[in-house]
Amino acid sequence: MQPESPAERPAEFSAGVPRLLEAMRSIGTDLELRSTLDRICETAAELSGARYTAIGVVDETGDGYAEFVTYGRAEDLIERIGVPIRVQGRIFGHLYLADKRGGTEFTGQDLHMTRVLATAAGIAIGNARLYEAARQRERWIDGSVAVTTALLSGGDTTDPLAVVAEQARRLADADAGVVLLPTGDGGLEIVAVCSDTPSTRLGAVLPASPVVSALLDGESVFMDDAASEARSSGFADAYGPLMLLPLESGGRVLGALATPRGRGARRFSETERILAGQFASQAALALMMAEAQRDRERLAVLEDRDRIARDLHDVVIQRLFATGMMLESGRTRETAAEVRTGMGKAIDELDVTIQEIRTAIFALQQTPDEEPSGLRTRVLREIKMAAVPLGFVPGHRFVGPLDTAVGEMTGKNLIAALREALSNAFRHAHATRIEVVVDAAAALDDGTDAVRLSVADDGVGVPEGGRRSGLRNLSRRAEALGGSSRVEGGLGPGGGGTTVVWQAPRAPEPS
Repeated sequence: MQPESPAERPAEFSAGVPRLLEAMRSIGTDLELRSTLDRICETAAELSGARYTAIGVVDETGDGYAEFVTYGRAEDLIERIGVPIRVQGRIFGHLYLADKRGGTEFTGQDLHMTRVLATAAGIAIGNARLYEAARQRERWIDGSVAVTTALLSGGDTTDPLAVVAEQARRLADADAGVVLLPTGDGGLEIVAVCSDTPSTRLGAVLPASPVVSALLDGESVFMDDAASEARSSGFADAYGPLMLLPLESGGRVLGALATPRGRGARRFSETERILAGQFASQAALALMMAEAQRDRERLAVLEDRDRIARDLHDVVIQRLFATGMMLESGRTRETAAEVRTGMGKAIDELDVTIQEIRTAIFALQQTPDEEPSGLRTRVLREIKMAAVPLGFVPGHRFVGPLDTAVGEMTGKNLIAALREALSNAFRHAHATRIEVVVDAAAALDDGTDAVRLSVADDGVGVPEGGRRSGLRNLSRRAEALGGSSRVEGGLGPGGGGTTVVWQAPRAPEPS
């Protein structure tokens, strides 16, 4: 290239100034970085007569190019001009020109115009970067708002962790979004994954490690190539750049958020790391707020259910009991047979209604997410409920492994039999003492492992010709399971009173 100054060729330089000014105005009108780079390359080729131009924009570390855009094609690089793109002393990139048309050399005027163009390009690139950074911040802020809105208004069908994973993946332009929660042994379990391909790592656990410990301590971890870093612990062995961010709010670490990119993808910039950290903090706060809101809603439901249960127990059941007692006392020998029969049916219907209400009360007293109670607990609840109309608490004794050995079907029928026996003792026996024994170590006559229920009282016993519909119900329940039911003497003097013995296989074969 000739060391020619613009002053040595004033006519040509003056003629190019209007075109240069017009090009600079054109470049400055675009705020999109990629289109700005394309326009710079095209303009440089037009003004210099180069068949090939290229522009490289350095990344934030200055170690390489974040963007590299070319224009034209240079098969034989006769001569090349390369000038730095600076703004306020900072190098944003480099502008390259090669293969001048006509096979001539680039002149001093070309170099000067290229430097002026590079200055304009630096300003345009700086503006484009500021614009892109502003748009990026806006996207992350919108994403944080979307997460908060979804978690606080999504209802019971919304998986809050899946929402966080989905938004994080989109905002970070990552291949996946992953949410991890602490395990009891210092590890992290993958509980939510958002990716294009079905994840096989859902439920996988990252064991305790320096990286996991850092996350649980509230520190962020960044990797430029997770697949080659031993500290990734195999979590992202198919990925490249990786951000691991703690989900922390108010000094409490709820878990971690991971956003990996594919191998060879651009690494996360400092701006992206800062914005992702802010997003993770906001997501953690939203998760805590959503959980608090759900707790309040559950508490309101439980309080309402408790009120309903109290009303049913204290008012409805007591009135039904009183009605049943009046009907029972009205069944005298002087009453017509048809009337006695009708009153007996009415009493039976009241018994069934009371049992159904008591079952509903038990259900209302359980929390929505409570696991079904064990058999021992259900027996104790029946005894406690029966204490209200009886005026005393029946005694009880358990033998054998009730909660682990007795099947669900047998357990349900045993509870129904206990309820029937206690109801009969209250309505007919006029007992002052009742003893309940549940033996899960019993056996049937053929040696089959069984559970045996005994309800003994010191009442008046079963009168001759007395109503036995309840006893027939007990027998039918036991026989349907392959068991039996019988009535024996009770706790009164000389064996007075009644003992109902009900037994069935602990785990009957399905019919």
